[in-house]
Amino acid sequence: MPGLYRIEIQATKGTGKLATPGLWNSSSAHVQVKIAFDYFKANANCISASVHLQSAGLLNDMSLGCLVAFASGLLGRPTQNKMVILGYMSLGGNIITVESIAECLQVAFDAGGKRVALPMVSAIDIPNIPSELFTKFQTSFYVDPVDAVMKALGVD
Repeated sequence: MPGLYRIEIQATKGTGKLATPGLWNSSSAHVQVKIAFDYFKANANCISASVHLQSAGLLNDMSLGCLVAFASGLLGRPTQNKMVILGYMSLGGNIITVESIAECLQVAFDAGGKRVALPMVSAIDIPNIPSELFTKFQTSFYVDPVDAVMKALGVD
């Protein structure tokens, strides 16, 4: 059964190292957050040219949501109201298709989602989504993790 996760982040001055209080270092959630953090560090300048990060040596499928949370915290810009980001990414930034997309959208709708960002690689599965469910969302598509951040934050 798919689930929805709300990720809250607070940006503070620090060493540039990842701290995940409440997450066990061996948990899948920690791995997902680390993937997003490592990708974020390597690609932050694609999100904003003014970003200067210091270099520092699961819940499944949270990596992309974590990336959006990191960018949101860094830029001081919240995600769009009632936005749901579906999909996840590998450390290299490859977007992975959404499994059980109709079920995920139903969970998002039941949780109050009104906007959804979907990976373009999942567009092939749209005919499998009941039209009465799909039309309940304002839908946008992203092609890579940076594009997903821009869509989630409402940046053109």
